[in-house]
Amino acid sequence: MIRRLVAVFLLLGLVPATAVPSDLNARIQAEQAKKAAIDRQLQQKRAELRAATVRVTNLQGALDQTNHSIGEVNVRLDGLASEAAQTQHRLDVNTVQLNAARKTLALHDNLLKRRLVDTYERGDLGYLSVLMAAKSFSDFVERWQDLGLLIAANQRAVRERQAAEKKVRLAQEALQANQSALEQQQLAQQRARNQLDILAQERGNLVALADAQRHHVAGQVAEMEGLSQAENDQLVALIREREAQIAAARRAAGITTPESAPGALAWPVTGVITSPFGWRRSPFGSTPEFHQGLDIGANMGTPVKAAASGTIISAGWYGGYGNYILIDHGGGMSTGYGHLSRIDVSNGQQVQRGQLIGAVGSTGMSTGPHLHFEVRISGKPVDPTAYLH
Repeated sequence: MIRRLVAVFLLLGLVPATAVPSDLNARIQAEQAKKAAIDRQLQQKRAELRAATVRVTNLQGALDQTNHSIGEVNVRLDGLASEAAQTQHRLDVNTVQLNAARKTLALHDNLLKRRLVDTYERGDLGYLSVLMAAKSFSDFVERWQDLGLLIAANQRAVRERQAAEKKVRLAQEALQANQSALEQQQLAQQRARNQLDILAQERGNLVALADAQRHHVAGQVAEMEGLSQAENDQLVALIREREAQIAAARRAAGITTPESAPGALAWPVTGVITSPFGWRRSPFGSTPEFHQGLDIGANMGTPVKAAASGTIISAGWYGGYGNYILIDHGGGMSTGYGHLSRIDVSNGQQVQRGQLIGAVGSTGMSTGPHLHFEVRISGKPVDPTAYLH
């Protein structure tokens, strides 16, 4: 547009060649280069932020798993404690039974021993007197049988008491062995719990450090986003200055009809809108960001065409936009085309509506092949859907 106006001015002799400052495009290019450098640093910091966020997420997952394991160990410890309490209760009851059986057995043993001592020292006079008191032979035989039954009953009672004592003793030993095994399990589980507590503490510290690092990088990203926005504002100001100088050159050349912006814009590429204009969640993190254009999904290498006739302001690498083309259409309107795989135009070149200017790609900060399409009015981005038809 500038070259065309200057050519007209020179041909008509209405304005000198110096009427339009020759360094304005250079200033715009320099400002774009500054913004591109900041955007590259910003892209790197955002990558660091994503990596830090993934690290925090992974460490938090490991910590959650450790805490889950601690919970499982606590459940097992509670179960072992309950089982140990029940075993102790059975031990207490068994001890009472064992002591009673032992006392009864000791009593019977003492009576039997006393009877044997009496029999040894004085003979078994009690039994003998019972026999001698018989009034007949049949009575004697009956008394003899009764005494045999009595002695056998005493001996059987002693054996039964001994068997009962042995049974209780074996049960006691089994319970004690069970209690010892439970105590060993409790010790093992407690050691595991202590180790998990130490691991949880270490992982908790790592999570805290990683989260602090993430916050630090997030602060750097926010700071650089502010710098990027400041450079963007400066670029907008330069674009407005360029438009004002073009308007002044038109007036100086006697062109009174205002340069109007094109009405409807042609779609630069055919595809589905994958991300609209406005606020969205960043595809490279959880932070919200303002999307300054439309993302139109298309295959890699799909031809990209100019949405309207105009002059190429910029064609080259532009930070997170990757390969980027900016076209001035006059009347304060410009359009931008980002993430291109190929650029087929150059700065200052005149292009027509529908002319091939590049190809769809995934350069810069991109998650896959698509075209980032912008519409700017007086340098400020606006929703392109209001102009596309």
